[in-house]
Amino acid sequence: QVQLVESGGGLVQAGGSLRLSCAAYGSIFSINVMGWYRQAPGKQRESVASITSGGRTNYADSVKGRFTISRDNAKNTVYLQMNSLKPEDTALYYCNADVRRTWTDQWYDYWGQGTQVTVSS
Repeated sequence: QVQLVESGGGLVQAGGSLRLSCAAYGSIFSINVMGWYRQAPGKQRESVASITSGGRTNYADSVKGRFTISRDNAKNTVYLQMNSLKPEDTALYYCNADVRRTWTDQWYDYWGQGTQVTVSS
């Protein structure tokens, strides 16, 4: 079994910064893409940023220039540095990872439990 554990959420004023972390634990052979999603009340879950095992990144237009995604492959951990936060960034942030548990396994999609980010105006 694989578990994603997120940390780093909280309450911050507009213009402030937060850093989210997500570590993958369990039976892991390889992780392909890791990413962050968010869901605000009454809205659909949306992709925020993603990063491949080779370091290629992708960002939602709404966070480009403010958020930076990175990962430590040795620690199976992905980070999201969030700067210049805005009230509209308020949401529950979820970590996601494509994991292969053995070299013969297929890729499975795993999700964390979510960490709340609240930005006050």
